[in-house]
Amino acid sequence: MAVNARNPVRETYLPYGRQWIDDADIEAVTAVLRGEFLTTGPAIASFEAKFADRVGAKYAVAFANGTAALHAACDAAGIGEGDEAITSPMTFAASANCVLYHGGVPVFADIDPRTYNIDPVQVERLITERTKAIIPVDFAGQPADLDAIMTLAEKHGITVIEDAAHALGADYEGRSVGSISHMTMFSLHPVKHITSGEGGVIATNSEALYNKLLAFRNHGIVREAEAMERRWRGKWYYEMQSLGFNYRLTDIAAVLASSQLDKLDRFVARRIEIANAYNDAFANWEALTIPYQDPRGTSSWHLYVVKLSLDRLKASRDEIFERLQSENIGVNVHYIPVYLHPYYEKLGYRTGLCPVAEAAFESFLTLPLFPAMSDDDVSDVIRAVKQVVGECLEEEAVYPA
Repeated sequence: MAVNARNPVRETYLPYGRQWIDDADIEAVTAVLRGEFLTTGPAIASFEAKFADRVGAKYAVAFANGTAALHAACDAAGIGEGDEAITSPMTFAASANCVLYHGGVPVFADIDPRTYNIDPVQVERLITERTKAIIPVDFAGQPADLDAIMTLAEKHGITVIEDAAHALGADYEGRSVGSISHMTMFSLHPVKHITSGEGGVIATNSEALYNKLLAFRNHGIVREAEAMERRWRGKWYYEMQSLGFNYRLTDIAAVLASSQLDKLDRFVARRIEIANAYNDAFANWEALTIPYQDPRGTSSWHLYVVKLSLDRLKASRDEIFERLQSENIGVNVHYIPVYLHPYYEKLGYRTGLCPVAEAAFESFLTLPLFPAMSDDDVSDVIRAVKQVVGECLEEEAVYPA
C-alpha cells in the first residue's frame, strides 16, 4: 500500500526509545571530570553497592556494556567448548552470541504464545547432559517464568543467567528481578530504564560468581593477598590467574548511572502510565492484540509490543511499519528470531526451529515508550496507529473509535 500523501500526524519524529538526562546527571558527571579518577576509581564500587541494594542482590559487577556482562556471566558459569546453553530466540543477538564467544552451542527454546517469554516446558525438553546454562530473557520488561526455570536448573545442576536487559525495576512473585537467578544481567544502554551511555551490570548472590566476574572484566587479574597463587609481595603485586578482558566501566559512566538510578521508580511509573494509556486505547480492537501481563509479575515496560491481526488487515506488518514511520511515529520491530540471522544460518540453524516465535515476529510492532514522552506524544501515537491500522482494515472488520 502506498504511503499516505496527507500531512503526517506529527511534525517531528518520535523515536521508540530515548534517554532522559537532567541537570543532576550532568552535575554528577561534571564532578567526576573535575576530580582525580576518570576510570578505576571509587565511583564504580559505590554504584555497584547502590545497584545491588536496589535489586535485592548481595553483589553487583558493572561492565562496559550488557554484551560484555553476558560474556562474563558465561565465563563464570563455566561454559566451554561444546557446552550448550538454552535461550530464547525472541531477543537481541547478544543473548546467544555470549555462548558462542566461549565455544558453546546456543540452543533455542520456543516462546510462550501469551507472554513471548521462553517456555519452560520447551526448555525441559531440550536439556541434555551437555546443558550448562539457561539464559531466559525478560521480554519487553515482563519477567520470565523464573520459578519454573530455577526449579529446572536445580534439578539438573544448571546455572541460570537471566537476561533482564528489559526488566530493571520489575518484580516476580513479590521479589525484585535481580534477586532470583544465579546471575542477572541488566543493560544501561540509552533506550533502557536508566543509562550510563553504554554499560551493563551482573547481579548475583554468590560470592564465588562475584569474584569470577570481577576478575573477568579486568584481564583475569587479582590483587587481594588472600587470593594469590604465589607469595604476595606487597601492595604493588598482582597476578593474572585466568584469561579475561578489559570490560571495565568508567567512573564517568558509573556516576551517570548512579544518578539515573535515583530516578528509576519515577521512570518506571511513567512507563506504566504510558502502557496503560495504550492498553485503554487498543483493548477492544480486533486489529491488534495488546501485551498480556502474567499476574505473577510486574513488568517495568521497556517495550510496548502489539501483535497485529494480519488476517483482518489488507496490509503486511512491514507496510504498516512504513506508514507509521511516515507519520513520524518511530515504531520498531523486536525481534528477528536470533537463529534466522545469516550468521546463525551458516552455523546450521534453520527456519521452523521455533514456530511460535517465528509467527509472532511476523506480526510484532513496537510502539514508542519512554519516560520523557509527553501526554501529547502518547496521544499522537494512539491517533496514528488508529488512523493507519484503521485504513488497512478489511471491510468486514470492526474499527473502534
